[in-house]
Amino acid sequence: MHYAQRLISTRRGSLYLASIAALIAGMVILVYLNRYRESLQSGGTPVTVLVARSTIPKGTSGSVVASKGLFTATTIRESQLREGAISDPASLVGRVATTEIYENAQLTASDFSTEATSLSSGLSDHQRIVSIPLDSAHGLTGQAEEGDHVDVYAGFNVIPLGLDGRPANGGQARPVLRLIMSDIPIVQVANDEGGAGSKPTNVSLRVDDEQAAQLAFASDNGKVWLSLRPAVGAKSSPPGVVTIETLLLGIKPVTAVRSLGGRQ
Repeated sequence: MHYAQRLISTRRGSLYLASIAALIAGMVILVYLNRYRESLQSGGTPVTVLVARSTIPKGTSGSVVASKGLFTATTIRESQLREGAISDPASLVGRVATTEIYENAQLTASDFSTEATSLSSGLSDHQRIVSIPLDSAHGLTGQAEEGDHVDVYAGFNVIPLGLDGRPANGGQARPVLRLIMSDIPIVQVANDEGGAGSKPTNVSLRVDDEQAAQLAFASDNGKVWLSLRPAVGAKSSPPGVVTIETLLLGIKPVTAVRSLGGRQ
């Protein structure tokens, strides 16, 4: 202790201690820099990878993943990169998730396939697919196929009502037909394998959620017709109600609707 005090009290001793402290500090810095350099070398260079923003269900289209921003681009070290990790959103187009991808997980090539696993893979937001059973005539069996667009007509037997809501004109049902949807894509046609045309053909249409309910109602409570549209340049006239009066007598649709008990 006495020696240390004497060493500090002299100019030479102070310089000696300062040199030792500087040497120790330099060694600490050198060790730190070496460890930092090793960590950079082991971690690799920074790379960008796509990470799931939220859980992506199995069967989700890669186009939906890209267009709806279901991922976020994150920069990580190369050593953290999973095999087949995806960095370009364009590579998701035309692919479908083959497994559920959890939130914050890296998107990899093995998570996607070029083959669609279900009809739902191409749906987003309010889009729905509804399948309706139709006979060969109503469903255009042998003529309509996947990718075609159709107009949908619905026919009902309607009982005219009076202003009080009671059946009018003896309560006799009268046929009414109307265009209810236009330019609807067909996504699948399950043809009758028997070929006799006696069994119904299930035609699957891509619609929105409201149209799905309307189609289901029309199929259960009336008669549905499909009308094939031109592949290019299709045009549509304003939809109107078709009744016996409009078809045979040329009466305007508004007048025909009134005759059925409407209040227009």
